[in-house]
Amino acid sequence: MAITSFSASQARRNSRAFFSCAALAILAFATVVATASRPAAAQDTPSITTVDPTSGKVNDSITVTGTALGKGSISAVYLSDDKNDYKASIVTQEDTKIVMKVPQVKAGSYNVSIQKGNSIFIQPVRFTVEE
Repeated sequence: MAITSFSASQARRNSRAFFSCAALAILAFATVVATASRPAAAQDTPSITTVDPTSGKVNDSITVTGTALGKGSISAVYLSDDKNDYKASIVTQEDTKIVMKVPQVKAGSYNVSIQKGNSIFIQPVRFTVEE
């Protein structure tokens, strides 16, 4: 059996190389874990960015634009005030826009809300119903 001896400098080089490889492996693992734990749903979270026009009358068609608005995400659109949600009829629906009819409501300012599953999400986009 042969016995190999290392100098102190060789031992330091070998330990530095080992720890550098270990540090890279830990960094790579942490990156994978961080990426995997980031919710993929963030990009699938529905949101409304604009409504066009911003005012109109009952039964007018308006276009709501945003993200993740397709039929697989959004089951209904509402105009919401402080107390109630008024369901609008959807004319057409795509991933980035929904064309809806203004529901039968009183004149006033309403938030546009969307339903995903059993939850209604009031969006910070307003629509004014005219008389």
